[in-house]
Amino acid sequence: MNKPMIYLDNSATTPLSAAAREAMLCAMETFGNPSSLHPAGQAAQKLTDTAREQVLSGLGLRPRQKSGTLVFTSCGTEASSLALLGSVYAKERRVANRILTTDSEHPSVSRVMDRLAQSGFEVIRLSTRGGVLSADELEAALDRPILLASFMLVNNETGAVYDVGRHFRRIKAVWPDAVTHCDAVQGFLKVPFTPASLCADLISLSGHKLHAPKGVGALYIAEPIRTAKKLLPLLLGGGQEGGMRSGTENVCGIAAFGAAVADACKQGDALRQKLCDLRSYAEERLSPLELRINRPQGERAPHILNITLPSIRSETMLHALSADGICVSAGSACSSHAKTHSESLLAFGLTPSEADCSLRISFSEQNTRADIDALADSLQKNLARLVRVR
Repeated sequence: MNKPMIYLDNSATTPLSAAAREAMLCAMETFGNPSSLHPAGQAAQKLTDTAREQVLSGLGLRPRQKSGTLVFTSCGTEASSLALLGSVYAKERRVANRILTTDSEHPSVSRVMDRLAQSGFEVIRLSTRGGVLSADELEAALDRPILLASFMLVNNETGAVYDVGRHFRRIKAVWPDAVTHCDAVQGFLKVPFTPASLCADLISLSGHKLHAPKGVGALYIAEPIRTAKKLLPLLLGGGQEGGMRSGTENVCGIAAFGAAVADACKQGDALRQKLCDLRSYAEERLSPLELRINRPQGERAPHILNITLPSIRSETMLHALSADGICVSAGSACSSHAKTHSESLLAFGLTPSEADCSLRISFSEQNTRADIDALADSLQKNLARLVRVR
């Protein structure tokens, strides 16, 4: 008999919420193309406009507020590519050649940085040891003009929250013309922020981390960036999304994204408190076991917990936990098939062997203490029986 599944890998993706599912089903009946001027098209356009206002409200912005706009994309990865490539290749932006980022970014940012470095840009990766972005290294890097800075808000493997707002404000104080981008995929509605508090010109978001379906994301673009044409589109065609992302919109996914954000906003602080309570209970249950909890030195996101096993490879433990119906991960789902060690965990300060023996546990409001009890019991059982590597 199959055991019931206990899902604790919500940083990889989340199950659909009831609100998102309902919005998606309703949108399926609205088959028009949002670019069409007839009633069927106008009905589809109304759904995307409503979703846009819902996501902007989730960012703390009032509908039709002139501080920025939102461009819907296919995912957070596309949003980050548009932000990074679109800004550095805009003619108006070629006033400098230096780009700042961190050594623990998600592959959707770090791989773009690799490409930019190969293209001749000077990419400086600031250290984040212990989950804290180095202010000293940042200060040293400000001796020459900065074209772009891209710092994630929440590390997807350790849960470390980087003080993006403070660092971006410092960059802007020295080089006001620098463009600032924040990958907020893991932090959106988990860690309170607004574009102003982050001092971010561009912010990447993703729907499926928030109980919306996979296949929809968004890029927030500050009004000065848009009006000064400091961002070039990557997809050219019919001029959808204000000309910034051509291609017929995924109306079903967009409507579900908006509904999921609105639902999370209704829960507000209660949602974040539940996630904090779940993480605290997990630490309480796991602390007596023969493993190490990798706590960031600074602020932590409420929904991510990283642990290192005692010389047991994460892949081995993943299979053992899966046999008990428990889903966790060995790191970012986007790079789980890579044959290299986690860049984020190495940057955090783990050795390669420790990184190879680490697991990420991530929660949503749908989880319970019973889920964590089952995880702790399975870990305790398997820690006792699995063969250690040397």
